Amino acid sequence: MPNPKLAAPEVAAIEITGTTRQVFIMRSALAAGTVYGLASVGPFVSRAMAQEGGGDVEILNFALTLEYLEAAYYKQALAETKLASEVKSLATEIQENEEAHVEALIVTIRDLGGEPVKAPGVDFGKAFANEASFLELAQTLEDTGVSAYNGAAPAIESTEVLAAAGSIVQIEARHAAAIRLLRDENPAPVGFDEALSTDEVLEAVMPFVKA
Repeated sequence: MPNPKLAAPEVAAIEITGTTRQVFIMRSALAAGTVYGLASVGPFVSRAMAQEGGGDVEILNFALTLEYLEAAYYKQALAETKLASEVKSLATEIQENEEAHVEALIVTIRDLGGEPVKAPGVDFGKAFANEASFLELAQTLEDTGVSAYNGAAPAIESTEVLAAAGSIVQIEARHAAAIRLLRDENPAPVGFDEALSTDEVLEAVMPFVKA
């Protein structure tokens, strides 16, 4: 049984609405991060994509769902949270980056003959109550983004798509480091992510999956 002490409890406040497979995987990935920590997200995404047939368009649509989530988070934070000038400046820059990622992924998916998924509905709970809670969940989302891209990368078939994903994950990692520094935390606390078995991840995420 999973440890009842949540590794990343702030993730549990996020609700994503929708019925597409990308939304389902996103819910499950965030739930895995809630219970076991964000190191679990990358391996789960990689296995989920492989088990469901994957394909570059599917992987890019999953990435697009994540970028929608992040872009919406910063847009809402800038509108609803009182932020110090340094934090507001960084949030604005990250929000612009995330919107650029959304546009780039949409173009790439269409170039591959695919149909980009629509933005999901989201609810970030009490993340915008104050600057500290905003930064806490921002760090979680950016760490999740890095883990998700790393987890999906082995399933990407096209070298061009892999290069594009690599250029995005580098920016996500810089976002994560910048936010950690604002929180007076180590920007690179570990050298490697730990992995969980498929059964462990599924046991953790299924109670959190909502129809």
